[in-house]
Amino acid sequence: MYTTVLFDLDGTITDSGAGILNSVTYVLKKYNINIEDKAELNKFVGPPLHDSFINFCGFSPEESVKAVEYYREYYREKGIYENELYDGVVAMLQELSDAGKKIILATSKPEVFATEILRYFSIDKYFDFIGGATMDGVRSKKADVISYALEKSNVTDLSSAVMVGDREQDIFGAKEIGIDSIGILYGYGDRAELQNAGATYIVETVKDIIGLVRN
Repeated sequence: MYTTVLFDLDGTITDSGAGILNSVTYVLKKYNINIEDKAELNKFVGPPLHDSFINFCGFSPEESVKAVEYYREYYREKGIYENELYDGVVAMLQELSDAGKKIILATSKPEVFATEILRYFSIDKYFDFIGGATMDGVRSKKADVISYALEKSNVTDLSSAVMVGDREQDIFGAKEIGIDSIGILYGYGDRAELQNAGATYIVETVKDIIGLVRN
């Protein structure tokens, strides 16, 4: 039985694609890079930004640092609010809270932004701890965020914890730390990505998450 449930944010709690894609587009315009189809940028939803600018745009590590600065220019003013909760998320959080589960956020988004988003949607009250990346990128890998969140929450029994997320980074991070994982299909990853990453479970809906961890 899982007593601690860790959630990713982007693509799991919120559909944050619009804000992230608009922020990335803002950055690419700075470099005169034109993207005809914004859907090509969906790969930016989930992984740490520094890695994404290096892997997807061919930026050097130094260029990626500047790109993230540009990204935050747009994101902190507009992009942070260009997202919405997935249907059923509030009811799920309420049900898990009523069941006595410890609910933790573990996101590669900077912790200060993650906290603001949960407050914006008035769901911060459901979370026992909000764990995110540092602004300087020192803590950004999902495994590092999960480890930090578990430590701060005094969770020592790893068999009692499960990570819920939509991308392979969530699954890899959970495996690295030694906890189970639930890959969800309503976000930005697909079944093949989650299966190849080695998700313990793969579910399609928010209600399916409740079914796995409610009891």
